[in-house]
Amino acid sequence: MEEPIGALLYGAAESIGVAEITMHLIIGAIGLSLMAVGFHHKSETISRICAMIGWPLIGLFFYLYSSYFVEISDPLLVLMTGAALPVGFAISYWEYKSTNESLDSRLWMRGCIVWSMIPYYAVYGIPILNIWFVGFTADSANLLLEFSGLGGYETGHMMIDRHDKTAISVDEWNGNLLILTEPLGEAGFFAPMNKSNGENVVIFILACSALQSMAVFIGGIVALKSVHWKRRLRALIITIPTIHILNVFRNSGIVWLTDTYREWSFYGIGMFDFAHSYAAKAISLLAMFLMALALFDILPELHKNIMKILSPFNNKNFN
Repeated sequence: MEEPIGALLYGAAESIGVAEITMHLIIGAIGLSLMAVGFHHKSETISRICAMIGWPLIGLFFYLYSSYFVEISDPLLVLMTGAALPVGFAISYWEYKSTNESLDSRLWMRGCIVWSMIPYYAVYGIPILNIWFVGFTADSANLLLEFSGLGGYETGHMMIDRHDKTAISVDEWNGNLLILTEPLGEAGFFAPMNKSNGENVVIFILACSALQSMAVFIGGIVALKSVHWKRRLRALIITIPTIHILNVFRNSGIVWLTDTYREWSFYGIGMFDFAHSYAAKAISLLAMFLMALALFDILPELHKNIMKILSPFNNKNFN
């Protein structure tokens, strides 16, 4: 059964000659622009109105990914993206009901969204950065495998999955390397990880780089406008390299397990899906939780804002 909201939006997009992915990005761009105004504008009235409109659009943007995660059987991301739309409406209502007592926390939350989405979609929309991130992620995993004595793999030529077209090598692609001017397929730019005999094991895409996790922490830290930039910079220097190192171990483990236990299956779930969608996700969430706890010591303002945002769940009246 096709997801109805996406079917309606994409049907409307098709009727006016706009690709699905383009419509998706337009929704995200409008939502992000409204949230940026909500974070940076000096007038709280204008900021609040923009935020109230922007939150449902941001929620819709992430919600539209849910059908893809259903296809690849990623239950955690299905849950998270599926909940994004109702959560977006709920936060919009909170913005409407809230008083000035929670203004700082609401501003931080708006800024967190803005400065989380900007770095990710800057990398996504600038092909040369996209290609570099994907290649660096694949090469880092391969280097660790070689160092640990589990080598025998090599990174293949960078490829591009084009929307409704055959995937080709980046060397054959005539697109603009400075700005993405055409919609990409689900894999986007990807690097195959092959065995020495050329047999493919997995492919690395931008989502494998942990850029999403980095972006969440970047947004949460940068949005703390009341905190001196030196403290925020110190937190970023600690956080971003740590996420990358943990992600290298994660990716290396997935490659080795997928290659070593090709025939393994648990209730129809193969090793790659189990390692990628279940085990690695659980470990990654635990690691992010522990990193957040560590950051609370460096930036107690971060903890204060998070607890203030959770206040609607603890009180009958919104603050």
